[in-house]
Amino acid sequence: MAQNSKEQRKAKIIDVLNEARGMELQAIAQYMNQHYNLDDMDYGEMAAKVKLIAIDEMRHAETFAERIKELGGEPTTDYAGKAERSQKVTTIFSFDAQLEDDTIDAYNQFLLVCRENGDSISVKLFEAIIDEEQVHFNYFDNASNHIEKLGETYLARIAGTPSETGLQTQGFVAAQGGE
Repeated sequence: MAQNSKEQRKAKIIDVLNEARGMELQAIAQYMNQHYNLDDMDYGEMAAKVKLIAIDEMRHAETFAERIKELGGEPTTDYAGKAERSQKVTTIFSFDAQLEDDTIDAYNQFLLVCRENGDSISVKLFEAIIDEEQVHFNYFDNASNHIEKLGETYLARIAGTPSETGLQTQGFVAAQGGE
């Protein structure tokens, strides 16, 4: 009976880890699409930052996969949803802020599932990733507010800026002085 209960708890944890991994895979596709489009629209500075955030999401997806494997599960390769394409620069950042806000909310719920099922390692993993998602949210929300309040003036300041990030494996949070 106790073994079955332990396996049931582990299955619940694997389920939320896989759900989070699917969300990360969707975010990677979303942010890389936006990175290419922002670069194509000549908003290099914004493109570079979105690319670095996508790299953070790649690291998150890999971290979730590793934990799933440690628990004896199989990491999903399915995206939680489809990436929105052909977005206007005026809508990208408010869209992404909402995506990050929804992710933080979901991850807090997933953290509770892990805690309720006795997995402190996965709780710590979610805590660390939630902190990084908050950094992403803050950037997207700030950029969205600047675009909303300053409009073309703000965008004109960024137009023509370089997008080259070089070979970056650190991601956005690390480039901001985190991790």
